[in-house]
Amino acid sequence: MKQIEQDNLKSPREAAGDLSGYSLHIADSATDSYDREFSLGLATNAQKILYEIEEALKRVDEKNFGACLSCSKPVNRRRLTAIPYARLCIECQSKEETKRRGIGSYGLG
Repeated sequence: MKQIEQDNLKSPREAAGDLSGYSLHIADSATDSYDREFSLGLATNAQKILYEIEEALKRVDEKNFGACLSCSKPVNRRRLTAIPYARLCIECQSKEETKRRGIGSYGLG
């Protein structure tokens, strides 16, 4: 992640290896910008997953790993196999996602 961040936080000229006074072509600049944004997005997602893993390890230490943080019911074993850092059971996760999308506030969910 650090390498991705270092590579993508350079100026467009530095990233292209061009330190001259000539400007980059606009299409090259747009492509470089897209690539940089995409790579930083990947790094951000990886950072979020690492945080969730660290939190799951804390729950292991506290002896409450595998319990839903919302309703305290056990999180399904298959869910934990697929997403070992899952904090919520399927039902509570679904409710959380519905709230985040705002569907529940419009009487649709």
